[in-house]
Amino acid sequence: MWISFVGLKMKYFCSMIFFSEIILNWYAENKRPLPWRSTADPYVIWISEIILQQTRVAQGYDYFLRFVKRFPNVVALASASEDEVMKYWQGLGYYSRARNLHVAAQTMGGVFPRTYEEVLSLKGVGEYTAAAICSFAYGMPYAVVDGNVYRVLARYWGIDTPIDSTEGKKLFKNLAEELLDKTRPADYNQAIMDFGALQCVPQFPDCRACPLAVGCRALAKGQVMRLPVKQHKTKTIDRYFNYIYVRMGEFTLIRKRTENDIWKNLFELPLVEADKDLPEEELLACPQFQAFFVEGETPVIRPVLRNVKHILSHRVIYTNFYEVILPVTSHSFPDYRRIKIEELGDYAVPRLIHAFLEKYV
Repeated sequence: MWISFVGLKMKYFCSMIFFSEIILNWYAENKRPLPWRSTADPYVIWISEIILQQTRVAQGYDYFLRFVKRFPNVVALASASEDEVMKYWQGLGYYSRARNLHVAAQTMGGVFPRTYEEVLSLKGVGEYTAAAICSFAYGMPYAVVDGNVYRVLARYWGIDTPIDSTEGKKLFKNLAEELLDKTRPADYNQAIMDFGALQCVPQFPDCRACPLAVGCRALAKGQVMRLPVKQHKTKTIDRYFNYIYVRMGEFTLIRKRTENDIWKNLFELPLVEADKDLPEEELLACPQFQAFFVEGETPVIRPVLRNVKHILSHRVIYTNFYEVILPVTSHSFPDYRRIKIEELGDYAVPRLIHAFLEKYV
């Protein structure tokens, strides 16, 4: 009985060594030459990790280069205005990431923290990001567990415990720490994340070309597309926006979204939100729309674009765009900021509005 138990433990241990070596060998041949991998600067690594939290590398690459060129260090980021930071983030989405970056930079006193606990305490930094920064910048033995890592581990080890459950998070974290090559934590962490991004992809991975195919439990049981398992599906909410592009001579109107809602602290055009899609005649008759105008003014109103569908992580925004023309002396829309139309590009706006302005203004 004892011999059998030792044998099982030895087999498990050897399998783990095999897994880690294969991952590192694969990485040596396939790693992507990314700019944040050629530095040990924790600030630059932090910026890259926050950008890539919910953004693919191909999407985030140019944003990263522009962001670190303008804000090359903690001091530059901390001393910038939030509006400027948001402008450089425009188009990346998940704008709370940019706000958290700015706030965190202002708490550092000009120096990026050097311990795991201090890094973890930064606003917007969780266990994954802290592990990534500390392993890549400082060589500390902390294992990363992101979506790519969950997928690789769940498939190779045949784990069907939901990754979004308390039990699952603990299980995968412990397994990742056991597998971590503590002599090369940065290489190993980068390797397993790249393996998930390039080889063990979510949809239809090429298992025939996978160097881990021999030991992969999911492949052996025909469960590759079933793993990893999530217990909760995100509920999507539909919202209905009617944006109004106002022209008052050479001026237009915008306002900053300050509510705890999507696109907080970004600028937008005057908005009427409804609980359904409003035909033009219903919009013009609704009290919220009429309240924009002072008595006696007669605006010229025309629809510009209807039924635009904009998909966010938890919401689908159905949008109609209208143009309203008023004299430059108009006192309508008193709660909105008047700016020159040519200055619109200086303000950070949601991608939905940016696309409209690029095409129609």
